[in-house]
Amino acid sequence: MYSKILLPTDGSELSHACVAAGLEFAQQLKADVVAVFVASNYQYPLYVDIVPPNGPTEDEYKAAMRAMAESYLQPVRDAAVAAGLRYQEVIQFNDSTAKEIVHTAQEYACDLIFMGSHGRSGLGQFLLGSVTTKVLSLCQIPVLVHRIKNH
Repeated sequence: MYSKILLPTDGSELSHACVAAGLEFAQQLKADVVAVFVASNYQYPLYVDIVPPNGPTEDEYKAAMRAMAESYLQPVRDAAVAAGLRYQEVIQFNDSTAKEIVHTAQEYACDLIFMGSHGRSGLGQFLLGSVTTKVLSLCQIPVLVHRIKNH
């Protein structure tokens, strides 16, 4: 059915629970897994011509984001290996998380995106925005939305 599944993660508790369910799903299908973490691009201060001395440089910011991403992806990697799944991981930088998730799915030839939803509706979803909703509106491949209840 599906041979390569993209599992986005942001390191949150909800994301961790969703990734665990995605890995179990992939194991049932004997599918390969690609985990992705998307960090925002470095933001240059708009009010100064130079970076303030106490602020991180772009290289320092990217290194810190990569280290954080590695810490979020490590449990995914460990669980995928323990489940006997073929695994890849990707760290991307983009201010549009949803666009980058869709782009990564295309770039790595994934045939399914497995991601979570907080299950918010109405005003809560409107005010906060939803990466999942944006992915659904942008994506041409199937997206399986795993809803975590009581979270």
